[in-house]
Amino acid sequence: MKLFFSFVFALLAFTACTKPEKEVYIFTSHREPALDGLHYLYSYDGYHWDSIAGSWLKPEIGNKTPYYNYFTKQTEEQKYAPNSMMRDPSMTQGPDGTFHLVWTISWNGEQGFGYASSKDLIHWSEQREIKVMKDSLTNNVWAPEVFYDDEKEQFIVVWSSAIPVERYTAADSLGANKSHRAYYTTTKDFQTFTPAKAFYDPGFNSIDGFIVKRDKNDYVLIIKDNRKPGYSDLFCVSGPSAEGPYADPSVKFAPTYSEGPCAVKVGDEWLIYFDVYREGRFGAVSTKDFKNFTPIDDLISIPQGHKHGTIIKVPESVLLNLKAEEAKRFPQKD
Repeated sequence: MKLFFSFVFALLAFTACTKPEKEVYIFTSHREPALDGLHYLYSYDGYHWDSIAGSWLKPEIGNKTPYYNYFTKQTEEQKYAPNSMMRDPSMTQGPDGTFHLVWTISWNGEQGFGYASSKDLIHWSEQREIKVMKDSLTNNVWAPEVFYDDEKEQFIVVWSSAIPVERYTAADSLGANKSHRAYYTTTKDFQTFTPAKAFYDPGFNSIDGFIVKRDKNDYVLIIKDNRKPGYSDLFCVSGPSAEGPYADPSVKFAPTYSEGPCAVKVGDEWLIYFDVYREGRFGAVSTKDFKNFTPIDDLISIPQGHKHGTIIKVPESVLLNLKAEEAKRFPQKD
């Protein structure tokens, strides 16, 4: 009998050690005017979010000097100089457990995005600017989104840049905004990058692309129709690989003046979050097929001031370590 109980206790201990750790959700964020850096939200159910206090990576890179605007043919001042900026922080986790973060470093006057990495979301590597559009006449690299393509074992970074007026379609000529298209690069190590290529071109002003993998050879791109006035909303297209080609647009599923979409799978549904920026709030829809969408604004709660980021799942221990560090760094929670 004694031997039996010893066996049972050993079995229970083994089961406890091998039981998968609970996962939680982390939502990256910036706060206007995007000068203090990286913020986090967290959630246990993917619907209800709470803030982790403070900034966890203060921006240190970006053009702080006047720049030549290829579109206006004038030298212009940086909007927030001499401060550095971090907008639209996007994060993914590689197969080795490293977290990779990319972000917008300037409204204009830059031809690259920011990059840093971390093992624990607390301590970050030196920041670097990845000049993906250095051979282009564009003045901006907006809202980079990083995605790990496990089929090709590489990272994809998608962003939007303004195109020359000479490339405008009839749709591009509508509205007052500069017209943008999505571009991308790939990398295996964040040291060497492929040349920038066109990613998805709907024939009109579009920004804020976000890639979703549903299954093998089954991908979705969520993107913003950035035409103004009368558009500025979100739709989905599908493709056979993370690099596309993407086609077959869905219906528009978000209110006018929505942007910064990101998606996460919760249960058997996908939740798409987006910033309804003129109303100063976040909205969300649920979908199973990225063709039919159900508004769920009444089911979510997001702290005021949260802006454009991405959601990833992490082991609960990552969050608990963050919370412990939060208590040390920010005893008065904001």
